[in-house]
Amino acid sequence: MSYREAAALLGRPLAQAGIGLVYGGGNIGLMGVLADAALQQDGEVIGVIPDAMVSQERAHRGVTELRVVASMHERKALMADLSDAFIALPGGYGTFEEFCEVITWSQLGIHAKPCGLLNVHGYYDHLLGLFDLAVEEGFVRPDMRRLVLVDAEVGPLLHHLSAWERPPSERLLARDGR
Repeated sequence: MSYREAAALLGRPLAQAGIGLVYGGGNIGLMGVLADAALQQDGEVIGVIPDAMVSQERAHRGVTELRVVASMHERKALMADLSDAFIALPGGYGTFEEFCEVITWSQLGIHAKPCGLLNVHGYYDHLLGLFDLAVEEGFVRPDMRRLVLVDAEVGPLLHHLSAWERPPSERLLARDGR
């Protein structure tokens, strides 16, 4: 299965189950494939994109709703507020950063939403190894390592996300940082 096929295989069952998609609002790469697959199944797709990317003609104009924001920081905050769970497909620096941020927010108690990696062809194996090393070296508590749900297949990952319960821990911060 290619990464593009994995993105399409994620978009379709979300739409078929009536689960809306909130994503980065792009019309290219895996984001565009994911959105198109959900839209082809009459799914609700909300894109959140910074104005600078719209002016570069990277916005997906066929989504159910396109929200244009001023910055990447606003984009991530709005996407987090609109979402009930997070899934990272294979991607680059932006994907890594955004996924690690939502994991950090979960660790801090800013949200209690499941976070999953679609580990197509072992794409995230090295990142997961780094997470495991962080636990071994005492930088991440073992219970917090369980915040990262992983599967190579869409169906099992969606099942893990729907069955997820936040590990018990004290809430470190409120959403406003206090």
